[in-house]
Amino acid sequence: MTLRVVVMGSPAFALPVLDAVAARHAVVAVYTRRPAASGRGMRERPSPVGARAAELGLPVETPRTLRDPDAAARLAAFRPDVAVVVAYGLILPQAILDVPRLGCLNLHASLLPRWRGAAPIHRAVLAGDPETGLAVMRMEAGLDTGPVGLEERVPIGPDTNTGELHDLLAARGGALMGEALDRLEAGRLVFAAQSEAGVTYAAKITNEEARIDWTRPARACHDHVRGLSPAPGAFVMADLGRGPERVKVLRTVLAEGDGAPGTLLDAAGRVACGDGAVRLVTVQRAGKGPVGVEEFLRGARLEPGARLEAS
Repeated sequence: MTLRVVVMGSPAFALPVLDAVAARHAVVAVYTRRPAASGRGMRERPSPVGARAAELGLPVETPRTLRDPDAAARLAAFRPDVAVVVAYGLILPQAILDVPRLGCLNLHASLLPRWRGAAPIHRAVLAGDPETGLAVMRMEAGLDTGPVGLEERVPIGPDTNTGELHDLLAARGGALMGEALDRLEAGRLVFAAQSEAGVTYAAKITNEEARIDWTRPARACHDHVRGLSPAPGAFVMADLGRGPERVKVLRTVLAEGDGAPGTLLDAAGRVACGDGAVRLVTVQRAGKGPVGVEEFLRGARLEPGARLEAS
């Protein structure tokens, strides 16, 4: 028997799941965020999931909210056996969760209960976690509190950044959700309640916390940079000849050295931290593309001893 599935997702992270589900089951509708204006001319463009659904000839729904009185009835009209939710962007109220006869399954990018919430990939890297993973959870009204039916552990390398980890988890997400649906269809997907110990929350990244605090140890500064790379990008403020200018730091490596925190130690791009140092590898000035640190230092005319402050 083929399951009737509604897929709910918006960003590129959800594309492998949509493809995997469409290859195995009947996707009766795709719910995604409404088209948004972007690019030159501010043309309205569909979400990545919306665009892929259109390519596949699947019905696309873009409600502003799922809290409208008729939202549950509209979903029920598709007669879904299950809803698969991946980074959708809208809250699913209980009336929506109750529609699919086999429930709603969410692919979450962490090993629950660690990093419940909006930014689990960023937070895992920022914290220097040695591993993370994916969890297929049966959704309930609480924030990522539902029981877990399947998970996969993924190591995080000491220099892996959020963008790289995002792409790895996305690639593996399709296969994991596909396996979960196979087990669900066969009546073999067993859910276990999340532990009450070890709960952490992955709040959205704020602009203020993107600033690099060089008084922290080198490892913490390095994790901060890779945790925010490529977006939103950790940054410092540096005087490049025309007053303070915002400079994103996109990649660093740990290095030896000491000095006043935030001091440029040499022409190779080493910067002193509260304990130890990091070497800048890739940086980006406002309005320009990413460049290697040597090119940046030549263009900025920064000499050893210059201060890279975050204020």
